[in-house]
Amino acid sequence: MHAATASPSLKDRARTPVKSVDELLTYDPVAIAHYYRARPLQIFLRLVELVWTFLGFAFGMLWDRQTGSSQTNESKRAIQLRQVLTKLGPAYIKIGQALSTRPDLVPPAFMAELVKLQDQIPPFPNEIAFRLIREDLGQGPDDIYAEFSPNPVAAASLGQVYKGKLKSGEDVAIKVQRPGLTAQITRDIYLLRRLAQWACNNLSVVRSDLVSIMDEFGTRIFEEMDYTHEGENAQRFEELYGYLPNIIVPKIYTELTARRVLTMEWINGTKLTEPEILETKGLKATEIVEIGVQCSLRQLLEYGFFHADPHPGNLLVTDDGKLAYLDFGMMCTVESYQRYGLIEAIVHMVNRDFEGLANDYVKLEFLTPETDLAPIIPALATVFNNALGASVAELNLKSITDEFSALMYEYPFRVPAYYALIIRSLVTLDGIAISVDPNFKVFSKAYPYVAKRLLSDPSPELRQSLQDLLFKDGDFRWNRLENLLRNARSSQDYDLEKVLQQTIDYLFSERGDHIRDHIADELAKSLDQFGHSLVQRLQTAVGNEALQPPTVSGKAVKDWEHISRIVGILGATKGMNGGTVAKLVPQVLAKPETRQMGQRLASNLAQRAAARLLRSIFLPTSNGHSETVVNQPLLSAQKSALKNAAS
Repeated sequence: MHAATASPSLKDRARTPVKSVDELLTYDPVAIAHYYRARPLQIFLRLVELVWTFLGFAFGMLWDRQTGSSQTNESKRAIQLRQVLTKLGPAYIKIGQALSTRPDLVPPAFMAELVKLQDQIPPFPNEIAFRLIREDLGQGPDDIYAEFSPNPVAAASLGQVYKGKLKSGEDVAIKVQRPGLTAQITRDIYLLRRLAQWACNNLSVVRSDLVSIMDEFGTRIFEEMDYTHEGENAQRFEELYGYLPNIIVPKIYTELTARRVLTMEWINGTKLTEPEILETKGLKATEIVEIGVQCSLRQLLEYGFFHADPHPGNLLVTDDGKLAYLDFGMMCTVESYQRYGLIEAIVHMVNRDFEGLANDYVKLEFLTPETDLAPIIPALATVFNNALGASVAELNLKSITDEFSALMYEYPFRVPAYYALIIRSLVTLDGIAISVDPNFKVFSKAYPYVAKRLLSDPSPELRQSLQDLLFKDGDFRWNRLENLLRNARSSQDYDLEKVLQQTIDYLFSERGDHIRDHIADELAKSLDQFGHSLVQRLQTAVGNEALQPPTVSGKAVKDWEHISRIVGILGATKGMNGGTVAKLVPQVLAKPETRQMGQRLASNLAQRAAARLLRSIFLPTSNGHSETVVNQPLLSAQKSALKNAAS
């Protein structure tokens, strides 16, 4: 096993030191390192403070365990932990915020106390806030706003919020940044980055590039400290996802926004983690969580611009049941190849294609192209089969992440920096979901969207994934298509006519040659079996049993059953009607490729008929007749398929 090492691009190099870290407008690990290396006493004192503060809490927990008073002192220790994190500053407050959404990791008493880190951070004096407004906007609060609350209505890790009213009458929220924030953040990031470097270079169990992860965190938190950047993020978020009917993005007043001051529309609402209050308003928390899951999927897999900090303090439910996002400081971008790779990985995981999943990890940069996948594939099968359960509905995000984390210690996996933020976002959302409903499964709500994307996305990557999913060893897997169609139709914006049109366009393109041949061959097999069943019924009707059809395979029976259900699913899907069929059928019939498929089908049927005739002549049974088996299940499946098609 080899330890991960820091990215060469981030190695310290000669640079003129900055006079003050407050000069830094963007995250620069080299400049920060130069600054704090010249101030070792600051770093030493901070390290002592960290160790001393955490040791006090740790000794208290140990004493409780030794004396058997853990349960008695649980509330006391929870308050102590919140106070410790608050005292240590913004970086540690954010750790506490993440823990407050994990009821499966943190005892209820601790979780209830850590939730207060979302909006009960001690405020700083109004005089300082007013001074920052005057410095950044050029005027004092009384000159800019018609109304301004005498005290902050909320205080968070990076700033505090006042309620105000513009002179034009709109209610607004005014966020003002904490003083001295850059110095606090850079000092802690420097310490944590040095620890990450030491761990990467000295601990063989560390495979992830912890330094890159810390640099990613530093980049994001510097962006979060720039309120101008946050305003731009909010506007982009609204452009991409504001069309969703149940999502609200507050308006940003750019003329009243600067680096340390943000003015945005005021949103009234209830926290998502207060289901009792939502119930009194006639709202169901689980339905709102589903809205959040669907929005997160679009953020992560559709446009790749996603909210990386969806803790309960950043999500409000309006009285009309809409979900409002409030904080856009920590956002992340996922490249298109990463988005498609994640979709492919989800499909391969759900369908237990662990060879495909191993290759996905190479594409997603968890494994290098030179990695030997032979021992990794069975290991993936072992750990994920434990987490997957029997169906998509049983998928558990925590189980999957836990199993995957254990796997990473044994094989040369490395966690890319972007993936750490994705996991943070998803695990936080999952924590909110199970705090509302312990039986809530994020994956079961997410898979319909993934199925819809597989069926409707025209990208070559997902077209290939769909083909790999539906075909195996030359056979068409009807059960997979049935599963996709059933899941996709429950997706909110599933457009069946669009899916069918894109399917036709792809099927009759150059890339669809292989699939057209498969369809023609599968159709020939099915028609051949169907013809035999009709002959059998005719012979039974006239009482002539001298000639009977050959054995009909169990696979054919199952295929017809799947086809029957698929026809039923399509018929019951929104958007499927006679007009849709009338519009698409002429297109298909006019394609020259349709005639080629017909010729291949006819040729295939003729070959099968000739082969059957030769078998009946040269390979008779002992009584002079060909071998027969009456297959009632196939007849029933065919009748059902015909009935569904007719309706």
